[in-house]
Amino acid sequence: MNLSLTEEQMMIQDMAKKFAESELAPVAAELDETQNQTVFLNNLAQLTELGFMGLNIKAEYGGVEAGSVAFSLAITEIARACASTAVTTSVTNMVAEVIQAVGNEEQKQNYLPKICSGEYKAGAFCLTENNAGSDPAGMKTSAALDGDEYVLNGSKLYITSASFADIFVVWAVTDAIAPKGKGISCFLVEANTPGITVSKPEEKMGQKASPTNEVSFTDCRIPATAMMGKENKGFGVAVGELAGGRIGIGSLALGIGLAAMDYARAFITERKQFGQALSNFQGLQWKLAERYTDLEAARLLLMQAAYTKEQGLPFGKSASMAKLFAAEKANTACYDALQLMGGGGYIKEYPLERMARDVRITTIYEGTSEIQKIIIARELLREI
Repeated sequence: MNLSLTEEQMMIQDMAKKFAESELAPVAAELDETQNQTVFLNNLAQLTELGFMGLNIKAEYGGVEAGSVAFSLAITEIARACASTAVTTSVTNMVAEVIQAVGNEEQKQNYLPKICSGEYKAGAFCLTENNAGSDPAGMKTSAALDGDEYVLNGSKLYITSASFADIFVVWAVTDAIAPKGKGISCFLVEANTPGITVSKPEEKMGQKASPTNEVSFTDCRIPATAMMGKENKGFGVAVGELAGGRIGIGSLALGIGLAAMDYARAFITERKQFGQALSNFQGLQWKLAERYTDLEAARLLLMQAAYTKEQGLPFGKSASMAKLFAAEKANTACYDALQLMGGGGYIKEYPLERMARDVRITTIYEGTSEIQKIIIARELLREI
């Protein structure tokens, strides 16, 4: 792996950093408090104009073809300022990558330019169900063939951006008697299709500006041509795309962790106790050293996973390692950053309490830390 960034990667990182600092950071607290969707959607539209919704999409479909490393760098910079914006950006990129990976040419030509241009405000990834979270193969949402249409019935939970997404990638059972995980197919479903109901956004602990909804399908008819890939082969698609999504979530966690530590580091150089700056105390210096070392290691794991993906090599294990480590260490970083600030870290005047809430979900979505350990161990044992 070449540890040096290309000129294009550095340019995208710098563009994301400048936009995050000028446009996202000033409104992050307001969005956390009010969930103002007008402001939120305006920021997403600006990111789309800059090319951030098609970072790994081919230019012929409206993307910028920057690759997975650039995607990771961009999500980290965006998350430093606003985790809600970062997760929506990450998921929309993931939806676009699913379409590019398994969609037919007509589907790619029809949907990818709309995502990359902002004609579609966002995409939603509809996989999780009430009894199919860490075990997505246990899903119950069904798609029954009726003539030249499929009829969808069922519900999906915890769907990012469902409130305003214009296109859903939906997984459903197409062969109920097939072995578990073997009868699932993948569909493209437009948000205005009759039979779709999107619930009000969940009231969440963190990342509040990014809506998370239940999406229900009741006799929802879609053309048979909406299927992506082969019938009953959709579960493998989900597994593969989740691996890519883990690079995004790990990068998001890294951004939050770095932002928290940067803020706490500046704070302890200014605040005085016992007649001197807090930064003079060795115990606090060690916390800085340990947490920044953790976050740098997380960055390198993410770069390795992203680079491996770019090379077209198997990257599932490295993505799980990166997501596991980055999410866990970012949570620790936010905890310690808040501790370094003392009582100030616990009040809303400072951003640490928001960051501590925002980072918590990173050990859960796109596969919990426990699931990542199962994946890593399984791959290690296969290598024997």
